[in-house]
Amino acid sequence: MSSHTVEPSLPPTSGNPESPLAGTQLERTARPPAARFPRRLAELVDTHALTLLRATVGIVFVGFGVLKLFPSASPAEQLAVDAATKMTLGLVPETVLLLSLAALETAIGIGLITGRRLLRPALVAFFLHMGGVFSTLFLLPDAMWQPHSPAPTMEGQYVVKNVVLVAVCLVVAAHEWSREHRSRRPDGVG
Repeated sequence: MSSHTVEPSLPPTSGNPESPLAGTQLERTARPPAARFPRRLAELVDTHALTLLRATVGIVFVGFGVLKLFPSASPAEQLAVDAATKMTLGLVPETVLLLSLAALETAIGIGLITGRRLLRPALVAFFLHMGGVFSTLFLLPDAMWQPHSPAPTMEGQYVVKNVVLVAVCLVVAAHEWSREHRSRRPDGVG
């Protein structure tokens, strides 16, 4: 009686050594279940990578948006208000600016999390919002950059780290906008 068995979840490779599943059955018979976990996790993450990226950025946005609804709860509150005040030439009251930013960030987050029909408007709003976020590097140079140095301050680092969120949303947007193109191809591929 053998303690190693082939799992039925994989179809047979039909003896084709070029099959992407070739060797997988042999690997699965030689490895204990604990050794298969990292590979299964990697396959699961790979299958759902775009959803995972989209949802995690959405969760971050909902979290930071909701924080702005509570006075002094957000570490970026004053920075955001100062930048938005400069952008609006001081014509909009600070409380209105803060509530508007809170609503915008929360809406972007919800759109990213839910996807579907809200995804494209959320992505457009996200990129517009990021334009405003990065403009603080120029609008508030004293708060963003260390004196006599090209190094950002802590607040500047808080802004610069958003390049990661931009990169994630570029990947999500590229997939979303290319999806329409793939579905229109006359050869039916994609």
